[in-house]
Amino acid sequence: MHAIDDRLAKLGVTLPDAPSPAANYLPYTVTGNQVWIAGQAAVVDGKHQCVGRLGTEVSVADGKAAARLAAINVLAQVKAACGGDWNKLVRCIRLCGYLNATPEFADHPQVLDGASDFLVAVLGDAGKHVRSVLGASSLRSGTALVIDAVFEIKG
Repeated sequence: MHAIDDRLAKLGVTLPDAPSPAANYLPYTVTGNQVWIAGQAAVVDGKHQCVGRLGTEVSVADGKAAARLAAINVLAQVKAACGGDWNKLVRCIRLCGYLNATPEFADHPQVLDGASDFLVAVLGDAGKHVRSVLGASSLRSGTALVIDAVFEIKG
């Protein structure tokens, strides 16, 4: 068993099969030594787990939990892009979060910490990344957040 699988198991996480795209796009693309992951939401078995706007229907704590779930789906895509071989993964380069939030909402970083903290817990130093987080007036299916990411892999 690989160290990443060990860490996932210790966290009680079983990666799902990489989710299928919601429309006409690729779930990930590999170019050179990078994997670009399309936006992932907090979806389990095809169902959105956190719907609503941060600042009204969705609390920071619930948003943070949703960000963690979205990061699980990001890792599922990375594993698929690596052909199931974690030894190909070098590191997470960038994470970007888009939050369905009210104009007054200002706790974007705390919400995205749910994903960032999870990636570091699973990948160690290779999970440290640069990031951006933005507020949006709406997101697909009313979901509270979407995360996309870029990872470095070995050719």
